Amino acid sequence: MRIDVLTIFPSFFDVLEVSLLGKARSAGLLDVRVHDLREWTHDRHRTVDDTPYGGGAGMVMKPEPWGEALDAVTQDSERPVIVFPSPAGEVFSQRTARDLVETDHLVFGCGRYEGIDERVFAYAATLGEVRLMSLGDYVLNGGEVAAMAMIEAVGRLVPGVVGNPESLVEESHEDGLLEYPSYTKPSSWRGYDVPPILLSGNHGAIAAWRREQQVQRTIERRPDLLPGND
Repeated sequence: MRIDVLTIFPSFFDVLEVSLLGKARSAGLLDVRVHDLREWTHDRHRTVDDTPYGGGAGMVMKPEPWGEALDAVTQDSERPVIVFPSPAGEVFSQRTARDLVETDHLVFGCGRYEGIDERVFAYAATLGEVRLMSLGDYVLNGGEVAAMAMIEAVGRLVPGVVGNPESLVEESHEDGLLEYPSYTKPSSWRGYDVPPILLSGNHGAIAAWRREQQVQRTIERRPDLLPGND
């Protein structure tokens, strides 16, 4: 999978060099390319923003650098998915990550200030499938944090990135429920004991207990995930 990131803070994505995603890049499983949007400016100040038409607070990112940048990163790709992190977008979920991992080429456009000139989204739609996505109902200073979260969520689903594929199946949200609680040695720690069922060796009973815990946790913490509670 190829992932291109457009940002005015490319060093933010240095974290991609570490952990599982770093290993995946070294192994050739992920081709992640981070680009400085200012490379497509043509003034000595490398300007990427200007005042908004109609007035208002803050600055808006100019369309010219975005247009050239999108042309450059999509020129060798056929209809990539172009994701713009935005509080006005659809909510990103595990289902979204599963959908995006089927894409050969993802482009993330990280906005700043008061956002990106709206015409950029219309132009991007001529180059690929545009999706505005939000991590949740809150506002960040820019799209980098959200893009990094989405890249990790999608990247770890690429075959070979996570060592044990079974761990992906048992995670929260994979089957619509939260993940069951996990324990390790020692069996007793500071007065807290591991549930006896996990020490029983009865794998059928353990599976039933874990499923029960998933349902109970979801009811208590995220009832909105359950059918009929939308």
